[in-house]
Amino acid sequence: MRKLLDASDSDSCPGMETGLRVQTVGSLVLRYGLVLVIGWIGLMKFTEYEAKGIQPLVAHSPLMGWMYGFLTLRAFSHALGVVEVAIAILIGLRHWSARASALGSGGAVLMFLTTLSFLLSTPGWEPSLGGFPSLSALPGQFLLKDVVLLGAAIWSFGEAWTSSVRIHRKRSAGHESVREVKTNRF
Repeated sequence: MRKLLDASDSDSCPGMETGLRVQTVGSLVLRYGLVLVIGWIGLMKFTEYEAKGIQPLVAHSPLMGWMYGFLTLRAFSHALGVVEVAIAILIGLRHWSARASALGSGGAVLMFLTTLSFLLSTPGWEPSLGGFPSLSALPGQFLLKDVVLLGAAIWSFGEAWTSSVRIHRKRSAGHESVREVKTNRF
């Protein structure tokens, strides 16, 4: 029995290796799926269809509704599209820059918190179904997916931030070693 427990705790256990591979694939699908969703939706903001689709959500929002006071429907949608595409690109840069990815992921967290606030500000309860928790298809059920996207953005932010800190520490430690060598020569 003890031997079985030792094998299950070992990192070289085939089951563990498979689990780690699946976890790695899952993290790639999670991050780049987030990039795909945010980027695609961001590009859609450049269409009349999407500009009109978000209008009721934005108009009812105390966080964003005021923007229609000085921006047209299309101008606001285009600006939002630029922000969303930029966020997607930054998250997607994870392989090259953990810092850029952390910045984009942090932006995505703020974006999803904002869109989830629409659940509170936009009429979305379906009265014919008895009210809470009966969400209408639009905007209720449409916005509910943002809870999962928020979770993906939080995970991506944490992973990229942690990696960025590790990289910074390694670089700092490397510079300290070089300084010590130079100082010890004299």
